[in-house]
Amino acid sequence: MRPSPDAALEGVLVLTTLGAPERRRWRGRKGRDVESADAAPVPTSRVSVVRPEPFTSPDEGGAWLEATRQAGGETELALAFEVLNRALHAWRTAAGDPYVFDVAPSRLLVARIGIGDGEALASGRFAEAWELPQRGPTRPRRSMEAPEERFAAVLGGRETPLPAEDLVLRARADLDAGRHREAQLQARVALDALLAARETGGQLGEVELEAGLEAALERMEAVCRRVRMRGLRSDA
Repeated sequence: MRPSPDAALEGVLVLTTLGAPERRRWRGRKGRDVESADAAPVPTSRVSVVRPEPFTSPDEGGAWLEATRQAGGETELALAFEVLNRALHAWRTAAGDPYVFDVAPSRLLVARIGIGDGEALASGRFAEAWELPQRGPTRPRRSMEAPEERFAAVLGGRETPLPAEDLVLRARADLDAGRHREAQLQARVALDALLAARETGGQLGEVELEAGLEAALERMEAVCRRVRMRGLRSDA
């Protein structure tokens, strides 16, 4: 990965899928009757972020790993997620898939920091490694938020989230991922939504709003498709 074509290499990203049948084997099969809802095998994604500059010696690598361990590994983990989320964002826009989302350290099954040879590291094998402590989901900063109660109220139809709430979350995700222009745009729309909700008491004309949004999104998706195709043609 590079920030620009002429820039120095920032890192090497290796993506591997483990632990599930290949999807190509499922193609063409019909559905089947079942008597119980047994757990189905699911894929596990392994992401390796490899630094581009090698250590000069095994001793230097071991010293770096020990210093990283003493520091808790948070800096290296944050850098790895920055690389991963940049890749996910690139795939989301390249494929035009709105359901590819950023990921956070709290969603990890396991995190390891280690050293080794390039080919071995790409296959998940280390000369020496350290496994970070398990991380749980991040709790709300304010104890008064009570997300479980709000969750139940929304599911039960007693409350309706404001559109601005989701927009603010998207702006925060963009800002944390270093996508500053996207964060600015999301924040601007979120502010407009908050002001509109205050003026209307939170009530909007749902049918009219849905029709307008559908038309606007179709136009924007068409523009994004043209941008993607123009980029492909210029690369060729």
